[in-house]
Amino acid sequence: MKGKVFLVGAGPGDPGLITVKGLECIRQADVIIYDFLASEVLLKHASEHSEIIYVGKKGSDHTFSQDTINALIVEKAKNGSTVIRLKGGDPFIFGRGGEEAEVLIRAGIPFEIVPGVTSAIAAPAYAGIPLTHRKFASSVAFVTGHEDPTKNKSNIDWESLAKGIGTIVFLMGVKNLTQITERLMSHGMHPDTPAALVRWGTTAKQVTITGTLDTIVELKNAADIKPPAVLIVGHVVGLREKIKWFEDRPLMGRRIVVTRSREQAGELVKRLSGLGAECLECPTIKVVPTDDVKPLDKALDNLASYDWLMFTSINGVDFFFNRLFERGKDVRGLNHIRTAVIGPATAKRLLDYGFNSDIVPQSYRAEAVVKAFAKEDIAGKKILLPRAKQARPVLPVELSKMGAVVDDVEVYITKAVKDKADIILKRLKEHTIDMITFTSSSTVKNFRELLPAEGSDHLMQGITIASIGPVTAETARNLGFDVHIVAEAYTIPKLCDAIVKYYHP
Repeated sequence: MKGKVFLVGAGPGDPGLITVKGLECIRQADVIIYDFLASEVLLKHASEHSEIIYVGKKGSDHTFSQDTINALIVEKAKNGSTVIRLKGGDPFIFGRGGEEAEVLIRAGIPFEIVPGVTSAIAAPAYAGIPLTHRKFASSVAFVTGHEDPTKNKSNIDWESLAKGIGTIVFLMGVKNLTQITERLMSHGMHPDTPAALVRWGTTAKQVTITGTLDTIVELKNAADIKPPAVLIVGHVVGLREKIKWFEDRPLMGRRIVVTRSREQAGELVKRLSGLGAECLECPTIKVVPTDDVKPLDKALDNLASYDWLMFTSINGVDFFFNRLFERGKDVRGLNHIRTAVIGPATAKRLLDYGFNSDIVPQSYRAEAVVKAFAKEDIAGKKILLPRAKQARPVLPVELSKMGAVVDDVEVYITKAVKDKADIILKRLKEHTIDMITFTSSSTVKNFRELLPAEGSDHLMQGITIASIGPVTAETARNLGFDVHIVAEAYTIPKLCDAIVKYYHP
């Protein structure tokens, strides 16, 4: 039974520019065949059962020829799979989507086209260049800068482009930039016409240079601009200095490693990316339920005996309530219990389950919780403390000294992850990482284990270390890392604030 193929435009590079329908296709795919220019971040939305195949073509470096790609799409669809052909930009704007559609028609395979945001529009917009403007341009032309080399004659009307179009956008034109500019000028376009090159548009690697038709080649060579890039020619380029916005963000171009678990990295990645950073997700930990649920189940069966319930992390909250619900119980069994948490993020997560915290200390350390309890009469009170295996002993020890009866119950385990170790080590060797962020002691310890026993000092040379708090920072220093940034409070927003302040004091 034949499957179906979706030719999906992945957008220009910023994963946030994928269409809603495009994202739905990725989530439902059996097979995803993706390009060099399609953001790999989008693949996180794929099912764990999806087969993911890279067929990227970069300049003259072709992993697969177009004919091979066509045959692969047909083969997978004939096996009954839902196949997503994920293409950078838009499938039908110099994306060879039309050719792939023709192949599918000949093979009798049903297909759909899902348009994407083309870099011809997005890259200029992110560079602050409007393609049309009532004062400067009433028409736009999209032109390939790299025509089919097998054609005997160019079908580009250079004279009409040079004399009759307000704004011209050339895609894939860096290699042939000299010929493009010479042809425009030889057909009547004034050498002083503004021109711009935008490389890696809409991504944290975006670079824009501006000049004129007769200077842009020299400027390109001086800046060493290479593909992928778009060329914009027209008087609208002059508006960039007034409108530019994307490249002015405080962390623009900074390459920052996020070591948090994959499930919890989202907020930090989103914030850093929004500030302009290129985030490299390298989860060094994953958080899983405890192997031995008997102590937790015993506590859940005896909730009526507890006076206090204390959480030290979001994970503790989630795993506690997940097990509570799995046992067929609900929050009514907690109506008599007072609560304490460490940190506003933990308090917020607890509120998601319907509970306001009775104690939220000013400082986000275990010692601060102990200090907060000094105002409470907890002698003889029973406290349930669901948290991670091998957590710091400060809380149970100090609360016990105050006369409390503490049940320190393991609800989750932090395990090491090494999936991205090769990628990160390669980037470290290439010196293409600016900063590494740590959000817990376990992320520090497991990252340290990724590094080789010898030569790690050289790999880490010049790299800034950012810690979410003093406990994590202390762990990092004990393991030989120089810590440059420590957030004032144990929160993701405060960590991002500290990073921005470091680069812009």
